[in-house]
Amino acid sequence: MALNKVIPVADAVALIRQGDVLAVAGYGGNGTPEELLVALERRFLDSGSPRNLTLVYAGGQGDGKERGLNRLGHENLLKRVIGGHYGLVPRIERLAVENKIEAYNLPEGAITHLYRDIAAGKPGTLSKVGLGTFVDPRIEGGKVNAAATEDIVELVTIGGAEALFFKAFPIHVAFIRGTTADPDGNVTMEKESLRLECLALALAARNSGGVVLCQVERIAQSGSLDARRVRIPGIFVDAIIVARPENHMQNYGTQYNPALSGEVRVPLESLPAPPLDEKKVIARRAALELMPNSIVNLGIGLPDMIGAIANEERIQDLMTLTVDPGVIGGVPLGGLDFGASINFSAAIDHPSQFDFIDGGGLDSAFLGFAECDQTGNVNASRFGKRISGCGGFIDISQNSKRVVFLGTFTAGGLTAEVRDGEIAILTEGRHRKFVASVGQITFSGALAAEGGKEVFYVTERCVFALRPDGLELIEVAPGIDLEKDILALMPFRPRVDSPKIMEPALFRPEPLGLRDRMLDIHIEDRLSYDPDSNTVFMNFAGMRVRNADDIRRIKDAVDGLLEPLGKRVYSIVNYDSFAADDDALDGYMDLVRYVENRYYLGVSRYTTSGFMRLKLGRELEKRKVSSHVFESGREAQDNLR
Repeated sequence: MALNKVIPVADAVALIRQGDVLAVAGYGGNGTPEELLVALERRFLDSGSPRNLTLVYAGGQGDGKERGLNRLGHENLLKRVIGGHYGLVPRIERLAVENKIEAYNLPEGAITHLYRDIAAGKPGTLSKVGLGTFVDPRIEGGKVNAAATEDIVELVTIGGAEALFFKAFPIHVAFIRGTTADPDGNVTMEKESLRLECLALALAARNSGGVVLCQVERIAQSGSLDARRVRIPGIFVDAIIVARPENHMQNYGTQYNPALSGEVRVPLESLPAPPLDEKKVIARRAALELMPNSIVNLGIGLPDMIGAIANEERIQDLMTLTVDPGVIGGVPLGGLDFGASINFSAAIDHPSQFDFIDGGGLDSAFLGFAECDQTGNVNASRFGKRISGCGGFIDISQNSKRVVFLGTFTAGGLTAEVRDGEIAILTEGRHRKFVASVGQITFSGALAAEGGKEVFYVTERCVFALRPDGLELIEVAPGIDLEKDILALMPFRPRVDSPKIMEPALFRPEPLGLRDRMLDIHIEDRLSYDPDSNTVFMNFAGMRVRNADDIRRIKDAVDGLLEPLGKRVYSIVNYDSFAADDDALDGYMDLVRYVENRYYLGVSRYTTSGFMRLKLGRELEKRKVSSHVFESGREAQDNLR
């Protein structure tokens, strides 16, 4: 069999020249082309060449120690790094801190989109992602250190609105990865845990006049691959390298598990439940913000524990959990497996996932935080000389409809004991996370508040919500002293207006019973009346109307609230992630007509779902009642005004 494009790895990395721009695909340890990185490091250590490379990557690729891009963390090998995340590549982080490379940190989504725009010959990527954060040229412009002097991000005004322009550049070498290749360079990805940005990156290098080097685990006979499974056509690939098994793990936590590539589905009961400690308390409290029928993103670290909580509570089928490299559904994993999911329903390309994220497709996001200030700004990217980087944090937090930040109240030595429905702080952490001013703005609280975004900050001892004037303390854990354990440790005083007690069930080992909670419509908790504005607020977000009993409960609750008022009212109704079963839809919509005709002076309904707006609008129009459904709560309120 003529091997054509199949060559030894040493010959492949010999194609890299001094000063080349090298772009590498991967996410953590998922899809990282380890064989190519090992060979490039060996070439440099043996010969001192190539030198002065520019390294570009979107997701952090490493194990936090030696593998992945850490292999390139040598002085003189790299001149410039444009990366999405530095937390898993301490060797490159050290070069950045010591000013030995020109280091830039850009949003993960912006980098994946840059690959596509470079491939298309465009001058760069235009996006609103990063406005008001350290990526904004008015703040830091994405520059990590003093050695980074070139402005690679511009502030522009298009159609009267501000945006950021990420400048394009040629890609001379692309490192990508697949499972099987034929001698012509056609590549399939059947055993990979993620599809990643491999196709976009191959196109970018190909159309830049560069070379595309693809690592695989096996070679198939020419013409034998199912064309429908080819993810990277051979015309975009210059060389194929067969990797050794130890350098072609599915990710750094797993050599190979067919459940991670979607080849089999596994019993979810086989996943262990996390032990009850302060971190589980935080993840559990955050999980109370999950809504049925919603699309959710989970971040790395503490937020990825929510996947385990969802599995323990058997609610993973009631919403769609996603991870930003492109996995849809299933149960996302944590640790060295982060980025992969089991029993997922689909996997799409990394850039396409960020099309969805940047366009506002996420209903909610759960992300970690390291620092937070009075205005709700969050730092999750830089802490003194530690450079974590933003990864997809900016894209996700800026564009999700609601955001829940998770983290311990203090860090560095914090020990707590969870017992008997409460929590006790045994040793306070050395580092305070609530600060007068964050070290770097990764999330702009001011912009979020201005846009009316719903934002929560969940810790083991309390919960804050973002208000127009800053943070409000809304919950305190049982066993916590408000003054000593919270306010005395903050350099600012949040708004405090009779905060509730966090649920004691969060601090007990038994499951919370979230499935029953989510399937119950909880209509009594969804209605509120403001006498000053004579407005009733109906929060039907995440509610599912299944049968006539649900309809009756809704009618009884609405009658019970509004009939005693003896007058007509205004109403705002939130239909985000709302669902009504086919057998119940007509009965529910007839109830809507009854309530409007009997009680309303005016009504504004809203949902961010275009499909639901059309569906509700059509049903309302049939019943000759107010049929316009708005896209946001702000539009709904403005309409009533």
